[in-house]
Amino acid sequence: MRYEAPASVEGAVALLSAATGETRVLAGGTDLLVQMRADVVDPDLIVDIKRIAETRSITEERGGWRIGAAVTGAELKEHPRLKKVWPGVIEAANLIGSTQIQGRATLGGNLCNGSPAADSVPALIAAGAVATLAGPQGRRDLPVEDVMLGPRKLALKKGEIIVSFLLPPVPPVRAMPTCASSREPKWTSRWWARE
Repeated sequence: MRYEAPASVEGAVALLSAATGETRVLAGGTDLLVQMRADVVDPDLIVDIKRIAETRSITEERGGWRIGAAVTGAELKEHPRLKKVWPGVIEAANLIGSTQIQGRATLGGNLCNGSPAADSVPALIAAGAVATLAGPQGRRDLPVEDVMLGPRKLALKKGEIIVSFLLPPVPPVRAMPTCASSREPKWTSRWWARE
């Protein structure tokens, strides 16, 4: 297995495009490392995108918010302005695993793992988030709902990575998407279950 940690999007794309065999992108690694330990995947090349500044930033853009694909859930939770504008997205990102996992888990990794049970994906879809992808043919934007085609199947082409997500501007009056995880039973469901 070969491990690379490029400092640019172009470097990551070049590595993934030229690779033969199985490749994986490492954003947080919370799913990838578990899959490797369980011998579910055995990549020939791992491209770590955490050294790429663009994948690690949170910025206001065109009245919305751009979140890098390798920004962790813990970092999202610590961003007061983003948390105020998009509380449902932040809450969803913080449903991913324990506090320790949230220090590593990323929106990009959660989406690209391709799991139908991904905690952050429904909130990104409800928010109207758009993923910015970079690949050998350049960049393209894809609504988050169109990235995952099915379990473990993504719309990314060979050599493409998710660089960031754009959350649109929030209209003045609007219902915010919030999360209700099936992993955390609500009081009413526990109460009814006792009767």
